[in-house]
Amino acid sequence: MRDLSKTVLTSFLLLLTSTVTQAQVAKKPAAAVDSSVVAERGAKLAETGHCAEAMPLLKKSFPQTSDKDLKLKIGFDAVRCAMTLNQADLAVDFLRLLNREFPHAPEVLYLTVHIYSDLSLRASQELADVAPSSSEARQLNAESLEVQGKWDEAAAEYRRILEHNPHAIGIHFRLGRLLLSKPDPDASMTDQAKEEFQQELEIDPTNAGAEYVLGELARQAQHIPEAIEHFTRATKLDASFGDAFLGLGMALVFNKQYSDAILPLETAVKLQPANPAGHYQLAIAYGQTGRKEDAKREAALQRETADRIEAEKKKAAALQGQLPTPLGEKPEPPR
Repeated sequence: MRDLSKTVLTSFLLLLTSTVTQAQVAKKPAAAVDSSVVAERGAKLAETGHCAEAMPLLKKSFPQTSDKDLKLKIGFDAVRCAMTLNQADLAVDFLRLLNREFPHAPEVLYLTVHIYSDLSLRASQELADVAPSSSEARQLNAESLEVQGKWDEAAAEYRRILEHNPHAIGIHFRLGRLLLSKPDPDASMTDQAKEEFQQELEIDPTNAGAEYVLGELARQAQHIPEAIEHFTRATKLDASFGDAFLGLGMALVFNKQYSDAILPLETAVKLQPANPAGHYQLAIAYGQTGRKEDAKREAALQRETADRIEAEKKKAAALQGQLPTPLGEKPEPPR
């Protein structure tokens, strides 16, 4: 009798366990199905223009959806709806989630480019609406004119900023850079640019860019001691300024101060390992100080990086040649 009771109890427990397990198994697909239904409904609402109704469903279903294709779809819908609803923060939040869930995915990167570009355009339009005469609005306009190659108009805009605020930070620097950006600047233009950079440093002594450009102008004019001073100050102002360390190393090598050139050039190649100029200059400095093996290594790196750059240029040129010719234009004949 006792054995029979034990057998009945064991059978009951097994049956109970089996029932609970089956209920759990049944529950999981149901939850998954529910999440998928919510996601699909949110996507349909978004894609038919009902963004206000869609957004809560998209926000809820995105973290719960395991299907990658569906997750990508509702993520895209959420970003577009957030932009439609003027919820920029939410759009950026979903962009971050998409980039985390789908790293390096071309479609996600493409969307990211366009959304940030749209946000930039909206901010510029708002700036023009709320403060059209502000220094910031004028500076944005000047930068736009620079991109279009309208150098004189851009320079005039920068000068208007200085008329209203002679101590505006960064404007003399931008004006100097603009003067040097003009096609084939003559000596007088270079002198004007130098004056702008010097005035910038009087207003903002921490402007590493102004120090660097003054150093580069001095180096090109073979005023090496002056170049070394400017480059040195630039490297002290910005420890991540690879071009400044390279400029300093090049000036020291030109001045045959090979031992002094090693440290800034080592820093330059650490900051810019893909720049063949740094490896070339460091190879010279090592060679002139008796470090032959180090010189060979840097010379090899110089060739390797230069070859990689050349290969990338050829690849870009080949890709450009494969692009369809714009309507109304004739392809250039082969040479």
